[in-house]
Amino acid sequence: MSSQMDAIVITSFGEPSVLQSQQVPTPIPTAGHVLIHVRAFGLNHAEMHMRRGEWDEWNAISGLECVGTVSADPTGTFPASTTVVAVMGGMGRSIPGGYGEYVNVPVSNVVAVMTRLSWADLAALPEVYSTAYTCVHTILDIQAGQRVLVRGATSTIGQAAVHLAVSAGARVTGTTRREGRFQMLRDMGVESAMLEEDVLAARFTGPSTGTGTGTAEKFDKTLNLVGNRVLLDSIRVTRAGGRMLQAGWLGGLAPLKDFNPMIEMDSGVHFSLFHSKNLGGGEFPMSGIPLQKIVEQIEEGAWNAKPTHVFDARDIVEAHTLLESHDAGGKIVIVRS
Repeated sequence: MSSQMDAIVITSFGEPSVLQSQQVPTPIPTAGHVLIHVRAFGLNHAEMHMRRGEWDEWNAISGLECVGTVSADPTGTFPASTTVVAVMGGMGRSIPGGYGEYVNVPVSNVVAVMTRLSWADLAALPEVYSTAYTCVHTILDIQAGQRVLVRGATSTIGQAAVHLAVSAGARVTGTTRREGRFQMLRDMGVESAMLEEDVLAARFTGPSTGTGTGTAEKFDKTLNLVGNRVLLDSIRVTRAGGRMLQAGWLGGLAPLKDFNPMIEMDSGVHFSLFHSKNLGGGEFPMSGIPLQKIVEQIEEGAWNAKPTHVFDARDIVEAHTLLESHDAGGKIVIVRS
């Protein structure tokens, strides 16, 4: 291992062109961390906001996730050369992230997997399925027969959430900005596909009865990946006693203006927030996410989780340009050749 490594660096805030490949010191093994040789990593919208200077935390070497092999592990948890996935734990925020050729990750945020998937296919999974599983099973506790709304269902996390919820036996409705993606959602097993609009509540006015009496029923569980723009509307389409979880900001980061919960929020809906930066923490341990089983499901073809676009690291500007367009239709992955 050389004393210098290649890293994609945010040289200043701005357009994708501010991302440049540079030679930087290779990190040394650190107590409590696993040094990973990065083979591939997925792109995330948070990294776009970090590049623009719009995120609360950022590191010059971005990247919230990666897949690769263990180079060194002072904790003794993982033997050298073990195939691992890593997600969050400060990556790209408080510590350098997966855009580097090597990265030190807290051992609590590293998971060993056995797989025959390619590096590109494996890199599409860590952040997406760790976040979606936590949303669907840990927080929303989606059960068979429940009516579930996924807003932003054709986003990467949305697709994973749909797969998990359908597999759990839920009756899923998914929204998307493009009618041309309705068939994709139907092929994934949704009961209904709808165009995403800022106001859906007028369509769902009745209590959820579980009898399939029509689209007037409110939802038992709502996963809002669009963000603040539809936060109140997402509460209003959820029945009293149901749960609404906000876990994405596809519609932008602007806060709600003059928000008055007493006047604007419907009573009885349990509203919570999940930020994937908490993955691996004490309340959301990676050990609670069955990543090995998820990988096996994908290997067996139960779910299509292949990246829609794969780029070489030298094409990071082109990849971020596509990410910013919101036209990828799925996960963008970077492979180090």
